[in-house]
Amino acid sequence: MSLGSNLGDSLHIVLCAWRRLSEKPSIGAGRLSSPYRTKPVGMVSDNQFINAAAVGWTSLEPEALLLHLQGIEHDFGRVRSTDQSGYQDRTLDLDLLLYDDLVLNLPLLVVPHPEMNHRLFVLQPLAEIAASLHHPVSGKTIMQQLENCLRKTDGESGIEKLTWPNYG
Repeated sequence: MSLGSNLGDSLHIVLCAWRRLSEKPSIGAGRLSSPYRTKPVGMVSDNQFINAAAVGWTSLEPEALLLHLQGIEHDFGRVRSTDQSGYQDRTLDLDLLLYDDLVLNLPLLVVPHPEMNHRLFVLQPLAEIAASLHHPVSGKTIMQQLENCLRKTDGESGIEKLTWPNYG
């Protein structure tokens, strides 16, 4: 899963969202990556993102998990505008990247996430906690995908690794 925010206290929001996930008995919190500060991709904004990646387990089916993730986004103030196209600033964005080795193509959910192989802000945090995980379509590990993506940017990720503050 990918977690991101570029509105409000993004470090706090992302960490609290991660904690919220583990409150549901059908979701087990595994590992959370370090937070990473990144520039917006695919949109114009003055607000930088805080991104992280997480791995865990769930007994929920993918569609039910997606609805739960969207509910958490809503609880943290995420507004999905239907009258604007493209990416927008957001308080919280939770993306389901992988679900075991499942390949799913539904109108509201595509797994694996179709853009994850091209996004350093997804691959770098995910490689920190699951470098040897294999992508079910490409067969490549997350680390191999990260290295490939970095080659395309001449090794310049533009991503700053941070540490989680102690919120108590």
